Amino acid sequence: MPTVTLQFDAILFDMDGTLVDSTDGVVGAWELFAEKYPGLDVTQVLSSSHGVRTVENLRLHCGITDPEELEREASRFEDAIVAESKKNGRHGIVALPGVADIMKEIGPLCKLPKPRWAICTSATSHYAAAALEAAGVPVPDVFVVSEDVEKGKPEPDPYLLGAKRCGVDPSRCLVVEDAPAGVRSGKAAGCKTLALITSHTREQIDEAQPDYVVPNLSKVTMKPVENGIEVTIHAD
Repeated sequence: MPTVTLQFDAILFDMDGTLVDSTDGVVGAWELFAEKYPGLDVTQVLSSSHGVRTVENLRLHCGITDPEELEREASRFEDAIVAESKKNGRHGIVALPGVADIMKEIGPLCKLPKPRWAICTSATSHYAAAALEAAGVPVPDVFVVSEDVEKGKPEPDPYLLGAKRCGVDPSRCLVVEDAPAGVRSGKAAGCKTLALITSHTREQIDEAQPDYVVPNLSKVTMKPVENGIEVTIHAD
């Protein structure tokens, strides 16, 4: 793929695996939950759970059906991610490559009434805010979280809501994702999609058919332009 430069009205970022790396904490949290839910196959869960809302993962993998219990366990799980990431030998929740440089350029442009970037995550507001703080990523005014939508990724709802809150047409947005479910969500919303190979294989990402693919955000530069963000995607 040659280097390409594009302009968008807004950038809609996923969070885990796109802006921040919480892998150590997620693995630890599932290992903790395997003690409470016998038969839980952590390896199998980790292969399919990324990019999906915690409540949906707990419903599928732990067999929890009661809505109130789901919410309680989701909060417990996400608290466990933060706690487990801080244990000895684990690197914590950190910003992924390229994120700091991008935020130096566009970080301040996340304020209403005309935000130029937003975050649309499958995480809850409680965990998402804690993860961003730990990684040193600013919390944008448009911050779509699990509680904001009835249907999570791969349905288009999170990215449709993100574009709406930014006051822009979804077709003028770039969705930045690391999970096939998130890529499908962005495509279904009518956005252009940029996929990162940070949490899945290239083959898994290609199956979702993103518009552009790079290893991580170190291969991408973003800068403000009049009425939007200019994005340059650098080929290897």
